Amino acid sequence: MEKEIESNEIIERLPAHLKQFIKPQNYKDYTAINQAVWRYVMRKNVEYLSKVAHSSYLDGLKKTGISIDYIPNMYGMNRILKGIGWAAVAVDGFIPPTAFMEFQAFNVLVIASDIRQLEHIEYTPAPDIIHEGAGHAPIIANPEYAEYLRRFGEIGCKAISSAKDHEIYEAIRHLSIIKEAEDTPESEIAAAERKVDELQNDVREQSEMAQIRNLHWWTVEYGLIGTPEDPKIYGAGLLSSIGESALCMTDKVKKLPYNIEAANQDFDITRPQPQLYVTPDFAHLSLVLEQFANKMAIRVGGLEGLKKLIHSKNLGTIELSTGIQISGAFSKVIEHEGKPVYFQTTGETALAYREKELVGHGTVNHPKGFGSPAGKLKGINLAIEDMSPRDLRAYDIYEGENIRFEFEGGVVVSGEIITGTRNLQGKIILISLRNCTVTYQDQTLFKPEWGNYDMAIGKEVISAFAGPADAKSFNLITHKTSSTTIKSKKTPEREELESLYESVRNIRKGKSTKFSLEAAFEILQKHHPKDWLLSVEIYELIYDKDEKISQQVLKHLEDVKSRRPEAAHLIDGGISTVNSGMIVY
Repeated sequence: MEKEIESNEIIERLPAHLKQFIKPQNYKDYTAINQAVWRYVMRKNVEYLSKVAHSSYLDGLKKTGISIDYIPNMYGMNRILKGIGWAAVAVDGFIPPTAFMEFQAFNVLVIASDIRQLEHIEYTPAPDIIHEGAGHAPIIANPEYAEYLRRFGEIGCKAISSAKDHEIYEAIRHLSIIKEAEDTPESEIAAAERKVDELQNDVREQSEMAQIRNLHWWTVEYGLIGTPEDPKIYGAGLLSSIGESALCMTDKVKKLPYNIEAANQDFDITRPQPQLYVTPDFAHLSLVLEQFANKMAIRVGGLEGLKKLIHSKNLGTIELSTGIQISGAFSKVIEHEGKPVYFQTTGETALAYREKELVGHGTVNHPKGFGSPAGKLKGINLAIEDMSPRDLRAYDIYEGENIRFEFEGGVVVSGEIITGTRNLQGKIILISLRNCTVTYQDQTLFKPEWGNYDMAIGKEVISAFAGPADAKSFNLITHKTSSTTIKSKKTPEREELESLYESVRNIRKGKSTKFSLEAAFEILQKHHPKDWLLSVEIYELIYDKDEKISQQVLKHLEDVKSRRPEAAHLIDGGISTVNSGMIVY
């Protein structure tokens, strides 16, 4: 029995919240039509891309073992990718951007294992195995680019999103599914496209996640490399699209030097891109990424970072200058002179140090939220975290002492110190008090009857990012999508056509078949007059062997072109590939 995936240490180390997105590839579900679609796209792409793609593309096809003739099996891909320090997993269409990028941070390539329908052979907005396997996989064999991809995932998964980002994700996922599905009414597609347009044209300020997704799109998906005058293709969206890989080389698509401004350039997955960005080399990609990261809350922190987390309404983390990390849904910040002097979470919250939950400070201990002042004490130049044991004694910051902390900005904490928690450098990162009251002006922020009070210590917020500090602190196995990919309908007509494709495929492989080439062609003409790809496959097998039948096939294809002018260039492309000889890479 054929294995679906080979597990290795890269996949095994994935956290559970990422493993929830993985699904079996089910290789046996690919039909002979699916295999023919893969083969056509790959033959056309390799023929053309050998001239216009970055040299890493053809080199990568060899290194990753991706075949022109067969849809890649995840088992085989993992066996080969393991040698370059990567792995691949199958998923169902689009997954949330944060999860997608976190997979990259673990050196795992996410592959949507479905394959586009024949009717969308040139391009589909839905992620599929042609896009992922034939687009992304070959380029990661280039070590410099692979490190960029990993680093992008590492930074990208910490980008703070907004509620709007989730709406856009769900809207794009829904649109990609119904556009790829058979027999979806045009009115339904139009309505879904309007929804995506409305969300993408919303002029509200873009979140970090929206901006970093733009950078991802204009590099990993639709990037060019070289000069605007002489670019080469490396983006997976272009490498996997017959149509756009040719269009992007024309003057119809504007070529711009790649820089950080690309973060503000939106994209539309439903249409060809009017402009593309050209990086001089892969090293420049990493330079721009670091420039962007320097502006992110994960490195800037402060009041701005806290406000981003509050606006996101999602699970996030702040880190104080002592290294203590607070993870939860941030709901409130009190500011003074442009700095946060008090922050508050709502609901389950956990405290951590260096991405590891502090003992006794998980969500069980803080189920309803957590609030703490931040900053220095009023009238004292020395921050609590910088005090020596002698300083702490002098200011009565000692176990068993009743104390009144008055912070710059007006937050007052009064109570009896129970104990303090220190970091590896010996600095106090947390003080626990009993009989504690916390006030700010005329507001009471904490009352003694609520229990013991834990006060995080830190003179400033140095970092803010999406997600928890310690993934084990929260139940993240909660992924639910509003829609799932739609499989092709199995009708008697469809099953007969698949049988014909299977026979022709078996003839190519030298296996016994249900139909001869001539018989298959006769049935095809009679019962499936709109299909063109199988005729191209038959022509390939017979064009230099039987002049009479090959001419009949060509005549039939001319008839199909007259009935289906939208497929004429695809038919001509297939014939041209056959006439030019076998593709070798």
